[in-house]
Amino acid sequence: MDDQMKLQFIFAALLFLFLQLSTLPQIIADLNSDRQALLDFAKAVPRLRKLNWNSGAHICSSWAGINCNKDGTRVTAIHLPGVGLYGPIPENTIGKLGALRILSLRSNFLNGSIPSDVLSIPSLQSLYLHHNNFSGKLPLSFSPQLGAIDLSFNSFSEAIPNLNLPRLKMLNLSYNLLSGSIPSSLQKFPMSSFVGNSHLCGAPLTYCSAVSPSPSPLPDYLSSSPVIPGKQNVPYSKKLNGGAIVAIVIGGSSILLLIGLMFLFFCLKKKDRGSSVVMKGKVSNGGKSAKPEDFGSGVQEAEKNKLVFFDGCSYNFDLEDLLRASAEVLGKGTYGTAYKAVLDEGTMVVVKRLREVGIGKKEFEQHMEVLRSVGQHANIVPLRAYYYSKDEKLLVHEYMPAGSLSAALHGNRGAGRTPLDWDSRMKISTGAARGIAHIHSEGGLRFSHGNIKSSNVLLNKELDGCVTDFGLNPVMNFLGVKTRGIGYHAPEVIETRKVTQKSDVYSFGVLLLEILTGKSPILSSGLDDVIDLPRWVRSVVREEWTAEVFDVELMKYQNVEEEMVQMLQIALSCVAKAPDSRPSMDEVVRMMEDIKQSEMENRPSSEDNRSKGSNMNTP
Repeated sequence: MDDQMKLQFIFAALLFLFLQLSTLPQIIADLNSDRQALLDFAKAVPRLRKLNWNSGAHICSSWAGINCNKDGTRVTAIHLPGVGLYGPIPENTIGKLGALRILSLRSNFLNGSIPSDVLSIPSLQSLYLHHNNFSGKLPLSFSPQLGAIDLSFNSFSEAIPNLNLPRLKMLNLSYNLLSGSIPSSLQKFPMSSFVGNSHLCGAPLTYCSAVSPSPSPLPDYLSSSPVIPGKQNVPYSKKLNGGAIVAIVIGGSSILLLIGLMFLFFCLKKKDRGSSVVMKGKVSNGGKSAKPEDFGSGVQEAEKNKLVFFDGCSYNFDLEDLLRASAEVLGKGTYGTAYKAVLDEGTMVVVKRLREVGIGKKEFEQHMEVLRSVGQHANIVPLRAYYYSKDEKLLVHEYMPAGSLSAALHGNRGAGRTPLDWDSRMKISTGAARGIAHIHSEGGLRFSHGNIKSSNVLLNKELDGCVTDFGLNPVMNFLGVKTRGIGYHAPEVIETRKVTQKSDVYSFGVLLLEILTGKSPILSSGLDDVIDLPRWVRSVVREEWTAEVFDVELMKYQNVEEEMVQMLQIALSCVAKAPDSRPSMDEVVRMMEDIKQSEMENRPSSEDNRSKGSNMNTP
């Protein structure tokens, strides 16, 4: 019996091995087919950066941006963001990847239409093609397995097709050239999915007008005058006598005069009502009283309850409560004045009163949705609500109790001051870098912070750096170059008055130099007191006086010299004069995290290693 069982076991093992060997050629063939499809794609699509797609290397472990399934038998994901791909996606390349689940080619320069064989891959679940130059009509059909589609920031035109995708959870078609009404099947998605398409209407955007902007001529059977049986069909005006015409003219003039008087009365009443509404309660500015008109004076009575809160906000107050709150002026910045408002129940928020907004209400609302979407990150101060009227534009942010990096670095440098130690400076700057990198990643190549400075880096209770006041340049009538922020601006911004992600990197580099040196690029409100901090640091380092660069308050900490020198090198790379020579914010974050990781493993914290002197080495 034992021999019989052994024979059965051997037979089963041989059968299993035979089945495995019989499927091996198919597995190899599938992977070889995937490899060839990707090589065909790489050959047909030009790019600015080199891919290490070597036909001799293993596709699943060595090819950049390629992921395979656990068995290593099929390609399941392509991640090639920002590698400079340009031109159209050719057919019979990516579309041949029969097991592909994720396709991410965002932030490139791809154009033309999306091949139908790509969109019809049965296994495709996520499609990220935003921030390219695709054009033409949106595809009519997609893989039914798709759960995420992002085609934002392209040039797709015409109407949105009625997509029947039961698994679709995320959709972004914003900032294209789409027109017409949004299909009912897609109206469940938020406004941020459709903003930036000026000719698009329907929920969740504005309602579509029932009146066609350019009506077509009426058909003959409607344009001709009706025939009345038994009477001659002549124009009605010819049947009126002179007295009737005079009576009609007098009556019409009287009605127009009455309407004009009513309109004038309404305007005067509205003006009087609007001018009488100002913020109630005590307003202070550093302990000094401020004029009530400084906050909310342009809010109209009829619009008091039109404060727009974003989804997920837990605040429970309306605009009237906000206007009645006591307020303290926190500061006047590039885009307006910020107030700390304390409501009756003890809730504290920051209200920013914008000045010189240069866009209409619809565009403003759409841009606020973009800021809310981009700003969802632990190192970005959340935007919770906004208000828009003709005379007043307000933003409501969370209040950050620990104040700003500027105050922590430069406030009260006299006796009794608790200086900001090195570990805290590292933590704050790394957090701010992560926040800016997230803005660049989520907003895309055309989206920037635009106003990086130490007063716009706020600290939470854990002393994490959180950036605020971002992405407001597109809504303003001006670019705040000739302002208090000029010391942070890149040279090309002062010349062209255009901010970019590379100019953000420059501004962040100045911020790092400020953290390292303890010197602010702005000494006072006058432009004569602006310091060219990068130029000063370069001159000191050039003379090999590197120890003179660093803040004297950092000299008491031991074992941090190498970290400070490495951070100085990162800062100097960020403030390179040529934009193309500067790293990206993602690269800055990685370099900063590498410093933190390596050095924290080899030294105690700066709290445990204070001394009164330190020897500094030059880079």
